[in-house]
Amino acid sequence: MTITALQISKLSKYYPIGELDAYPTLREAIVNTTRRWFGDANAIKKERGIWALKDVSLEIPVGQVLGIIGPNGSGKSTLLKIISGITDPTQGHADIYGRLASLLEVGTGFHQELTGRENIFMNGAILGMTHAEIRKKFDDIVEFSEIGAFLDTPVKRYSSGMYTRLAFAVAAHLEPEVLIVDEVLAVGDAAFQKKCLGKMSEVAEQGRTVLFVSHNMASVQSLCSRVIRLHQGEVVDDGQPQAVITEYLEASSSVHPVALDERLDRGGEGPARLQEVRVERSDGDGTLRCSSRLRIRLRYKSDGPLMFARFVVSVYDLTHVGLFILDSDASGPLPETMPAEGWVSCTTEPINLTPGRCYVNLRITCSGGTSDYVQQATTFDVEADDFFGTGRLPTRDWSVGLLHNTWTAREDAAE
Repeated sequence: MTITALQISKLSKYYPIGELDAYPTLREAIVNTTRRWFGDANAIKKERGIWALKDVSLEIPVGQVLGIIGPNGSGKSTLLKIISGITDPTQGHADIYGRLASLLEVGTGFHQELTGRENIFMNGAILGMTHAEIRKKFDDIVEFSEIGAFLDTPVKRYSSGMYTRLAFAVAAHLEPEVLIVDEVLAVGDAAFQKKCLGKMSEVAEQGRTVLFVSHNMASVQSLCSRVIRLHQGEVVDDGQPQAVITEYLEASSSVHPVALDERLDRGGEGPARLQEVRVERSDGDGTLRCSSRLRIRLRYKSDGPLMFARFVVSVYDLTHVGLFILDSDASGPLPETMPAEGWVSCTTEPINLTPGRCYVNLRITCSGGTSDYVQQATTFDVEADDFFGTGRLPTRDWSVGLLHNTWTAREDAAE
């Protein structure tokens, strides 16, 4: 039987815009609270404002790592603040079954005048832990946060990175049943972010529930067992991480629909400009598949003959993970002098990529300087095929690369 850790029922939050009305009277507060509990959100007069959340309902079981994604302003932080008890909902309610720890903003829950040591004990007490329980976890918290030298310094003198280290260490080690982590981890350095993700995985393996908000899709995909997507305050997608993330990234792709030669958001100050890009199978036979050979053709134009030109094509998946680079200089330089206008073409070996959408960045350098640079110049889709010849189609659940391999087994334990 599945045990529920968090039950969210018809949760909505309204924020007025512009000049605020005077504080409500006691009578008005009682009436509005009654309407909220009975779900009569429309009966509350609204002149100007926005619904940050609209009728959100979720059931999150114990031990699940739930990723929450969506563009800025979609309601992610508002949802977490309501769950954490920081903000009251306009309608609906969230029921938490167990102790909750939240890491929403740098410094949230810390007293500025207290030291790091004192804040550890204060946060533990807020979570309902005894002094002995906090003492038992104290050394692990300090070791994880890596700020032992500043433990007796008032936290008002901490940098944002030090805040984050201590706040996460406290939240993760004081054994809450539900751990909420917002985008605050982006403040830390790369090594600490990796350390935090590992700790959240460990927390989940211990049967505790994690709610994780991040714009880093690779982290969401590797950590979460379920992902919801918010858009304008509503849950528009809920399911397996790969499927939800793909829908979100494709919906929010910033690849421009305009022709390459009309793109104004480009770098470089040289005379050469990219005019057109084509991505296709090398045999010209339609759909790109996992085992296809790739051909990329670039049309360029310059004020005069190109001298020592170098063309670079960088390919990424939609989580911005680099897949490979095609560099004309590294694989065999082009002629030292090229005509002022023309095409260059690059053909690859089989790309060995799992199915999914990819995007392309393009660069031209001339005589060592960047002449033109266009990010997300175009996209292409890789379709599944029987790469291994087993009848099983590969997916992009955990990686983007494919490699032919052979497995054997023996009865004895000898190598």
